[in-house]
Amino acid sequence: MLTLTEKDISNLEKLKNKAILITGGSGFIGTWLIQLLIWLNDKYHFNVKLYLIARHATGALDTFIDSRQDIIFIQDDIRNIREFPKDIVYIIHAASSPDNRIYMSNPIESMNIITDGTKNTMENALLLEKLEKIVHLSSGQIYGTLDSHNITENDFGKLNCNSITAIYPEAKRYAETLVNAYRSLHKLPIVQVRPFSFIGPFMSLNKPWAINSFIRDVLKTKNIRILGNGKPIRSYMYPTDMALWILNMLANGKNGAAYNLGSDMGISLEEVALKIKNIVGSSVSIETLNMNDDCSEFVPNIDYARRELGLDIAVHIDDALLKSIQWFEKNLV
Repeated sequence: MLTLTEKDISNLEKLKNKAILITGGSGFIGTWLIQLLIWLNDKYHFNVKLYLIARHATGALDTFIDSRQDIIFIQDDIRNIREFPKDIVYIIHAASSPDNRIYMSNPIESMNIITDGTKNTMENALLLEKLEKIVHLSSGQIYGTLDSHNITENDFGKLNCNSITAIYPEAKRYAETLVNAYRSLHKLPIVQVRPFSFIGPFMSLNKPWAINSFIRDVLKTKNIRILGNGKPIRSYMYPTDMALWILNMLANGKNGAAYNLGSDMGISLEEVALKIKNIVGSSVSIETLNMNDDCSEFVPNIDYARRELGLDIAVHIDDALLKSIQWFEKNLV
């Protein structure tokens, strides 16, 4: 699965022989965290005990649960949990999806899952005597509308609270503020992590993001449709980097700090389409529909994580696209 350096293993030593809770373990991020942790158990004898809380054991998670003795699955809504297992030392709170279709169709419940789920996680964490660290997975969307694509952890723009599109980022902003209040009042050891964009195995190609649509359409029809003008700038982190970064932030992140999680290699959607075309073959056609004039940029500055935690991008965009397409061809087509 991974090629880790001696430094990578050494950086994660604090996790050995500890119990880790992941909320939202059935999602894309949770799936990759589980894979990395059980790989560390098998190859490097980390002896991590994994507790997973999710409403449903879907996809890869269902396979892991059936075959692993080091995974304990708790099937429940995080809002309903009244007490966490007492041996938990680390928590990764990841129980929400960034799919904006969910927030459009059921905005009140969606906000409640984020806000009440986060509050209940913090309340249960207060009862854990062995607790060493909580990683709260927030979102890069909390930064709002900014002029620069080089988004640092201290950059914040506006959010239009009169728009339904603000449901997810506003709820995430509130959740960060709530978590910081628990850290201030109750001295909980908390690290905020703000994910940006990813592409890789186990991600659904039915998600409403351009890169997912490009790969889905090219594998089915040999045709890529760019709905807008192709000018928006995005960046994409491969999930092996993503999972390794989160575990590093869990083990070594500074209490009270916030870290961006993503690639800083910005690329236009037009360039992404061309790269996918070159991987799949010359028979692919690209159609730009120009249905909007969006020229937005959404790329994180990751200098803080590089400087403080020694992290960097191991899988660059060309390899990330190649590995992703190969996996989707084998598993979904």
